[in-house]
Amino acid sequence: MRELSTQIEFDGTPDEVWEILHDLAAHAEWNPFITKIDGELRPGAKLDVRLEPEGERGITMHPTVLAVEPGRELRWLGHLLVPRVFDGEHRFLIEESGPGRVRFTQSERFGGILLPLFWKKLRDGGTAKGFRAMNEALARRVARLHPQAV
Repeated sequence: MRELSTQIEFDGTPDEVWEILHDLAAHAEWNPFITKIDGELRPGAKLDVRLEPEGERGITMHPTVLAVEPGRELRWLGHLLVPRVFDGEHRFLIEESGPGRVRFTQSERFGGILLPLFWKKLRDGGTAKGFRAMNEALARRVARLHPQAV
């Protein structure tokens, strides 16, 4: 198993982040990495998820939802072809980091027999860049809820 993890802190609340994250239809409007999520956010449900890693060919996955905790966590498990060939457990973790501040962690634990072939590209390529781009876009989306006083 290998894990890729990115984190960002910004002004906002866990509820505001969750409101944006769980509005699946709106991801196409703001999310440069996960451009489509269709399905129901409940454990055991199957999703259709379109990933667009920066500089790479996009892929549609069909992961199974593992955890849904409003204002706290969304987690799913996807497979390439069949389980244990190439698996990815994707997690979005939302935590309060201080008054009016939130920490958003996006991570994925990868495993399977093909992991050694893909790991360097995941870590150094479009997937890691996509995580960071999504995190930054989420922070900007939440910031729109908090116009700064001039």
